[in-house]
Amino acid sequence: MLLDGRERSAVLRGKAKRQVERAVAGDRVRIDPATLDTEVLGIDAVEERTTLLARRVPDGRGTRPVAANVEQVVVVTAAATPEPIPQLIDRLLVVAEANGIAASVVVNKVDMASSGPVRQHLAGTGYPIFDTAAKAGTGIDALRTLLADHVSVFTGPSGAGKSSLLNALEPGLGLRVGEVSRKVGRGTHTTVTAEMVPLALGGFVVDTPGFSDVGVWDVELSGLAECFPEFRTVRGECRFGDCLHRTEPGCAVRELVRSGAVGEVRYASYIAILDELQAMPRDWE
Repeated sequence: MLLDGRERSAVLRGKAKRQVERAVAGDRVRIDPATLDTEVLGIDAVEERTTLLARRVPDGRGTRPVAANVEQVVVVTAAATPEPIPQLIDRLLVVAEANGIAASVVVNKVDMASSGPVRQHLAGTGYPIFDTAAKAGTGIDALRTLLADHVSVFTGPSGAGKSSLLNALEPGLGLRVGEVSRKVGRGTHTTVTAEMVPLALGGFVVDTPGFSDVGVWDVELSGLAECFPEFRTVRGECRFGDCLHRTEPGCAVRELVRSGAVGEVRYASYIAILDELQAMPRDWE
């Protein structure tokens, strides 16, 4: 944990152990004053969490908390090299929506290609989109303003330039986040740890291994459409109240797709996640 600018070890004690199963990255805690001069601090209480990211346990039944009090999700994609992956962008945004966390999109490497395709894909969603080029310094001031004094998950596909952007914000920051990723074992199916890296400009970057696997499982089938902001413009207008916007007649969302107001790729992302949710075991199964 971070106390007065120093990293310290701490453990749950007494009532705190009964209050929560475990403290996670982002938790705000109360420390027993009697332990301030000891090697390991004692946590007396965990403050109420404003948000909580959780991941299913490996067998798909039950959950484990990963990070708390995250304020925003910043999805980083590249304009080119590698090409943007719309389905992955959509999934990461759905994770943010499902957990009630604000989201924005950073299109990096705009010195190599235009951000136009990503902007077109997300037209009508309302997400803030920032153009950056880490090497040229383009958009770094706007990104610094976005992250300052906030707790942010910084996520996106490999090669999008996340480390380069973080280094442009603060020398060595990308390396520190990379070290966190290696330490917690990114890429393993059993990793559930997240860690926070403090920013000199104020705030924290949260490194959450496998962020795309967080949170989506908890969405009810009927609630997935709420995770697509442009679908909400026709909320309640489908002929059937339990419409899943797949093949039902009189579906207002599919009409948006037919009219071009919602892109076919965005709709395909919705269907892919809907299929995934339908195939998942429920806790009681």
